[in-house]
Amino acid sequence: MEIKEAIKKAKDNNQFAFSFLLDSCWNHVYGYLLKRTKNENDAEDITIQTFSRAFDKIDTYDERYKFKTWLITIAKNIHIDFLRRKKSSLSHETSEDEEGRVYGIIDESPTPEDKIITEQNLAKLLRDIKKLKPHYQEVINLRYFQELSYDEISKKIDEPMSNVKVKLLRAKKLLAEIIQDHEI
Repeated sequence: MEIKEAIKKAKDNNQFAFSFLLDSCWNHVYGYLLKRTKNENDAEDITIQTFSRAFDKIDTYDERYKFKTWLITIAKNIHIDFLRRKKSSLSHETSEDEEGRVYGIIDESPTPEDKIITEQNLAKLLRDIKKLKPHYQEVINLRYFQELSYDEISKKIDEPMSNVKVKLLRAKKLLAEIIQDHEI
């Protein structure tokens, strides 16, 4: 399959086409982000976000441009947002440090109320995860609760790493929709 053909099929929501595009372009986007972030975890997270956004917006792709160029543009924008959030968080931490010097050491251990809220939120999240199809539940569990790498998940469920990445993208998107439906 060629990229152009895969894009057309992806626009029709063909899962194989999404996997093909992910496999074909992953190294290009990841390599670009690794050079910019100089951090493997950040590069991987932003690459996943890039493909997630690209697959969500695949209908807006303009075929006059190269697909990889379009992906890099998305990656660049997500990276800029990431840097802004990081900068904002750093400036916030600085002001907290200054405040700490003035008021002394603050006990940041969670209060009993904080613990109850955390437990309730976790229980609600687990209920929402159970609404996903079993294969999505499995990859979410392996990645976020057992903290396995993509490679470890791939070996455990005996599927190619590209399938694992696509399943995680889909699972997170579906979970976000479920959570959002509760908030409305």
